[in-house]
Amino acid sequence: MRVIAGSMLLVTLFLSSCVPGSESPVAETGRPDQQEGILLPAPRLSSERSLEETLSRRRSVRRFTDEELTTEDISQLLWAAQGITREWGGRTAPSAGALYPLEVYVAMPQGFYHYEPQGHKIELITREDLRVEVWKASLKQDAVRDAPAVFVIVAVYERTAAKYGDRAARYVHLEAGHAAQNLLLQAVALDLGGVPIGAFHDNRLRSALSLPGDHEPLYVIPVGHPAE
Repeated sequence: MRVIAGSMLLVTLFLSSCVPGSESPVAETGRPDQQEGILLPAPRLSSERSLEETLSRRRSVRRFTDEELTTEDISQLLWAAQGITREWGGRTAPSAGALYPLEVYVAMPQGFYHYEPQGHKIELITREDLRVEVWKASLKQDAVRDAPAVFVIVAVYERTAAKYGDRAARYVHLEAGHAAQNLLLQAVALDLGGVPIGAFHDNRLRSALSLPGDHEPLYVIPVGHPAE
């Protein structure tokens, strides 16, 4: 059964990091509130749906059912956006100079999390449900309020600017597009839907999510089971 209640999903995520004999490495985010990461299920690398079919089925979905996403869904979506695919650290989305200036967060009923590609894990930032705050900052677009998961892609421009100077913003924005499309196509492959949103108050969103000062929000992407 695909439905997992909010509290059940939180318990599942917590237990996955507490299996006896398993390691739960510390998240290396550079945040002052570092804590142990919650290990996610390993992403799957194949499916019955072809890339061509996935592309043909992609559309912007703004209405969702009440069904929540599974831990496996969240794992797969985060991996699609920024997961590691090479031993040296290469990711699912290309990055100028392999500098990887993007960070991905996800707001769900059971809390707000930061994705750590290294180790494929998430860091719990707060147990508060921040989706309503994201909705308010996103001009009260209903898709953001109603989706069971809202992904937020942010940029740390300095990582790319150190090498590419004035062209950094262009490269970062291209990369954000790659990551967002990966996430949206993965949603289709999981029989989910989503919509990329760029209309939001930057400072209000940053404040609502308590993002570090160098984190600039670029995308808000609500994802869920299509209601249409």
